[in-house]
Amino acid sequence: MKSVMECSVAGFKKNELQTRGYKVHRIAGEAYPPLVYGRRDYYKVVLGNGDMKICYGDQTIRVNGTFLFFGNPHIPYSVEHLSRGQSGYACLFTESFIDGRERADSLLNAAIFRFEGMPVVPVNEEQAAFISGLYERMLLVYGSDYSHRDEMFKNCIDLVIHEALRIMPQERLQEKNAATRMTHLFMELLEKQFPIENIENPLRMRTAQHFAESLAVHVNYLNRSVKEVTGKPISVHIAERIAAEAKALLQHTNWSIAEIAYGLGFEYPTYFNNYFKRVTGSIPNSFRKG
Repeated sequence: MKSVMECSVAGFKKNELQTRGYKVHRIAGEAYPPLVYGRRDYYKVVLGNGDMKICYGDQTIRVNGTFLFFGNPHIPYSVEHLSRGQSGYACLFTESFIDGRERADSLLNAAIFRFEGMPVVPVNEEQAAFISGLYERMLLVYGSDYSHRDEMFKNCIDLVIHEALRIMPQERLQEKNAATRMTHLFMELLEKQFPIENIENPLRMRTAQHFAESLAVHVNYLNRSVKEVTGKPISVHIAERIAAEAKALLQHTNWSIAEIAYGLGFEYPTYFNNYFKRVTGSIPNSFRKG
């Protein structure tokens, strides 16, 4: 039997999800095995009913009743079913399917999708009826030849997410605090990479995208949060920190310019020379001699 939270992708033709970028299906079953804790390659939004324990990132959440679950592909999760008889709906979609849509990054980085947020939203009978209607419309359009079905599907996803945010309005009030927390996580992750002690373990995260992937958020959201709190975009923080480390290595080690370049993650010393000059105004050799 397949899980209410993770119905086997192979069972409904995974190539459909990869080709279209989305999939929707009903959930029904009586006994489900526990899931392996791991990452997926798609977002998942479930309207479910049952008694279960969800492990999501570093959280363990017990749910019993009707709920919405929002799965982020960057955050590993698993579920342990504590009762028989599950029902509901699930829709899956890739980031490329939703990307490019106005405000897509804001929706995908709402508190319900974020690592530190709450991915489970309890719903009452009236709310469940409204959301069930949206899933029925997604099912209807999915199997049709309606020329605008992709856009209709996206609209339904938007409505489900907004309904969850409406049910939990306090999450909206925490957005400013969330930006501060996200900035702290970014700065902490950036600093953890230093000091560079040997070229066998070079710097690995050097772009905003690298940090966004590590923090399981959209790069636009991360950059906006950091700039809102610090006044500077992520690229400037990274460049300044790499330049500071480069100066320390030039002044306090006998590493060659090539070794410093490789240690800081540059493929070629010339790339490092150009980077250092752009950020500091001088070339590495001149700085070392000065």
